Amino acid sequence: MRSRDITDLLVLAAVWGGSFLFMRIGVPEFGPAALIALRVGLAALALLPLLFWQHKMRVLLRHWKAIFVVGTFNATLPFILYAYAAQQLGAGFLSIANAVTPMWGAAIGWIWLGDRLPASRVAGMALGLAGIVVLVWDKFNFGADGSGLAVLAALLAPVCYGISANCAKRYLFGVDPLTNATGSMLASALTLLPFAIWTWPAQPVSFHAWSATLLLALACTGFAYVLFFRLIANVGPIGAISVTFLVPIFGVFWGAFFLNEIVTSNMLAGAAVVLAGTALALGLVRLPVLR
Repeated sequence: MRSRDITDLLVLAAVWGGSFLFMRIGVPEFGPAALIALRVGLAALALLPLLFWQHKMRVLLRHWKAIFVVGTFNATLPFILYAYAAQQLGAGFLSIANAVTPMWGAAIGWIWLGDRLPASRVAGMALGLAGIVVLVWDKFNFGADGSGLAVLAALLAPVCYGISANCAKRYLFGVDPLTNATGSMLASALTLLPFAIWTWPAQPVSFHAWSATLLLALACTGFAYVLFFRLIANVGPIGAISVTFLVPIFGVFWGAFFLNEIVTSNMLAGAAVVLAGTALALGLVRLPVLR
C-alpha cells in the first residue's frame, strides 16, 4: 500500500469505530428509529449530488427493486439493531461484534451461492463463532435487568450485512458501489421515515445529541462510504476489507476515552479470537495443515 492508502485505511477505521460512539450518545435522546432515519437520510442527501454528478441516477432507477432489498439488509435492519443494542451495550463491545461481518459474508456465500471455501476458511468461521461466545459470555442474560436482547441484536446485525453482500453479488453484479450505497441509504430513509415520525422525541433534543447524530450521518456514513470506495479502487476489495481489523481498536478506544467504558478481559479475549477467525475466514491467512 502507498502511504496515502494507509492513511485512508486508518482514517476510515477511526471514523467507523466512532460510529458506535455516536450511536451511544444519540440514541438515548432520539431513540433507535429517529436516530437511524436521520443517519441514512442525511447520508443519502450527502451522496445524491455525487450520484447526479457521475450521471448514475438512471442506473439506480433501473435496479431499484434489488437496491431496495440490499438497502434493507445493508442499512435499515443492521443500523436499527445496532442502535437498539447501543441503549445497553458499550461502543467497544459493538465494534468487536461488528468485526465478524466478513465472516458471515463468506459463510452465507458458501451456503446460499455455493462459493467454494478451503478448509482453513471454514476453520476460521468456527473460530470466529467461538470468539463471539467468549465475547458475550458475561452479557447473555435475558432476566429483567439483563442485556440478552441487546446482545442478540448486536449479533444479528453482522448477519444482515452478510446477506446484503451476497444479495448485491447475485442481483447487482456490475452496479457500481456509489449507486449501491446511495440507493441503500435512500431506500432505508424512505422505509424508516414513518417510524421516525411516530417515535420522534417529545422533549427537545440536546445540542450534544444532535452533534453526534450529524457526525454519525455525514462522517461515519456519507464520507466513510466515499473513502471506502476509493480504497477499493486503489488497493482492491481484500485490502479495503482489512479495515475490519482496525475498527474494534478505535471503537474500544473511543468508548473508553470519551464514555469511560470499562474494557473487560472477555472483550479483549473475544476480540483476539474473533479477529483471528475472521482473518482465516477471509483467506488472509491460512493454516498450512488445512490448505
